Amino acid sequence: MIELPESHVLAKQVAETLTGKTITKAVADASPHKYAWYTGDPAGYNGLLSGRKITGSSADKHYTCGGNTEIHCGDMLLVISTPIRYHSPGNKLPEKHQLLLGFDDSSHITCSVQMWGGMLLTRADDINFPQGFTVNKNPDPLMDSFDLPYFMRLFDGVKKNMSVKAFLATEQRIPGLGNGVLQDILFNARFNPRRRLDTLDTGDVELLHKCVKETIADMAARGGRDTERDLFGTNGGYNTILSSKTLKNPCPVCGGEIRREAFLGGNIYFCPVCQK
Repeated sequence: MIELPESHVLAKQVAETLTGKTITKAVADASPHKYAWYTGDPAGYNGLLSGRKITGSSADKHYTCGGNTEIHCGDMLLVISTPIRYHSPGNKLPEKHQLLLGFDDSSHITCSVQMWGGMLLTRADDINFPQGFTVNKNPDPLMDSFDLPYFMRLFDGVKKNMSVKAFLATEQRIPGLGNGVLQDILFNARFNPRRRLDTLDTGDVELLHKCVKETIADMAARGGRDTERDLFGTNGGYNTILSSKTLKNPCPVCGGEIRREAFLGGNIYFCPVCQK
């Protein structure tokens, strides 16, 4: 899957790069992947997409878990929650991919599932995804509607014996906010990922909301995180504070050692001094 900042970056780049191009072929499921999901028979994608012109892209509907890049193909809508790569005319294409689109100028895009991801296709005027793919069409932190009252309602609606990581990054309460984006949000708030919600007062919740919005906005504004690649295979310009790339660096605040531990199905990174 991709996460929220990168989905907005990809949508902008897809719109700028592909709008006006006509699809000449579509190849889905060429390299079968256990956790690659399609709508209907992938073999039918070519017939449904060939001849359609790209009319735009967006990242704000949240049809599937994780972040999404929506590509508008005339009367068809393609919703992708995996990384996308653009290949200029004449560039060598990857041998393995889960989706390939060819265009009338001989350029291509490909999708390669990393952990899991959907490449879902439906009519734009009759969206009919299988049950389970249309979950949590909630506001995301880059929207004005993701304000403090909305965030407080999210907070009030969950059991308070869960951790802040579980609140923010599980059950897709905030679509596209995953374990990767989470680390810097919690560092900026100075909250340990294991901290329980019942230890937070109103000021803490307000601070958490502020850090969610500001951290994700900064990531998106800088072209995504430096741990991820954009449409052209370039790493994002946002330098992560806590990630696998910075694990050996000292804490930028106190100079202490950063720790990595397994928690809730993924690694967490934190400073034990700044995030007690």
